[in-house]
Amino acid sequence: MAQTSADDLKTTPLFERHLAASGRMVPFGGYNLPVQYPSGIMAEHKWTREQAGLFDVSHMGPCYLTLTSPSGDDEADHAAVAALLEPLVCGDIAALKPGQIRYTLLLNAQGGVIDDLMVARSPVQPGSLYIVVNAGTKDNDFALIAAAAGDRAQLRRADDGALLALQGPEAVNVMAHIVPGATELGFMQCGVFDWQGEKLVVSRSGYTGEDGFEILASAKAGPLLWDALLGDDRVKPIGLGARDSLRLEAGLPLYGHDLNETISPIEADLGFAVSKRRREAADFPGARRILAERDGGLSRIRVGLIVEGAPAREGAEILDQSGAPLGVVTSGGFAPSLGKAIALGFVPPTQAAPGTKLQVSVRNRAQAAEVVQMPFVPHRYFRKPKAS
Repeated sequence: MAQTSADDLKTTPLFERHLAASGRMVPFGGYNLPVQYPSGIMAEHKWTREQAGLFDVSHMGPCYLTLTSPSGDDEADHAAVAALLEPLVCGDIAALKPGQIRYTLLLNAQGGVIDDLMVARSPVQPGSLYIVVNAGTKDNDFALIAAAAGDRAQLRRADDGALLALQGPEAVNVMAHIVPGATELGFMQCGVFDWQGEKLVVSRSGYTGEDGFEILASAKAGPLLWDALLGDDRVKPIGLGARDSLRLEAGLPLYGHDLNETISPIEADLGFAVSKRRREAADFPGARRILAERDGGLSRIRVGLIVEGAPAREGAEILDQSGAPLGVVTSGGFAPSLGKAIALGFVPPTQAAPGTKLQVSVRNRAQAAEVVQMPFVPHRYFRKPKAS
């Protein structure tokens, strides 16, 4: 199989910054991205858990879906654009309030996951959705959404800019000095803010389990914002390696590994993403299968495992205590916050209860494993108190 050369890879607007910081560049999702910086993955992981880590996630797929001919009635226009996307996903997009974000799943006709994505109701433009999809699937996702919209809405890609993720307990204090208004956002809310004459789309979200922000900037403003954030001593650049170990500790699935087109939301333990109104209407792709699985008709489910000894990597067999194969590991590695090996994988529901003793096969040797409650490390998202 032909190897991808550096010349074939795309670069983000922050590429030169990564080189200047001695980032070790690797191919990822068709891009040349830093897997780590000189301090190493372990140090970067721990820094993010304790301070604030800055990630380049510009390879992701941000876009806008906007009505071609809005009526001028904000609620009617939102209902209209939501109705274009909802036939593809299992989330209640119509119920979003301005600036509210929803995690949802793009599904095929069999109820398998084509992608997981974030959908926000634009806080500033009625009849518009701000959508972020995964890097490896974005071209297909964009084509599906555009086809569903037809001539009723326009899909505008925004993946030519810079998307930065600032994550960790100090992220909010850092943002207070850079984009003060963004600190008023709660988890899964977004807003548009001015910064040095540029418009930034800031979401209070991320994929590390920590409080934090994702910031969409233009290709011109992105490197300047990167510099401004790193000007704070609490912030260090973090590569793909620690991004993966952080999301694994947070028990968050990675598309192409823990999710694919054969796995349903229920099997993936993402039942919360199938919104109540959509369940009741059974009006989403693969509804018959998904609702049957929700009622107990499951053959496998995603679980978290603590593994004794060496990490069990993707593809490792999960065994029962007698050594009989049960399932497979889909993500695995060392958890720096726990000092232990952890894994995600699929097993029969009868073997999925926390405390269940299992084994994993690592280099043809069985190692003890135990099913545990996820997340492995508690989430620390910032949720605003509900108005009384």
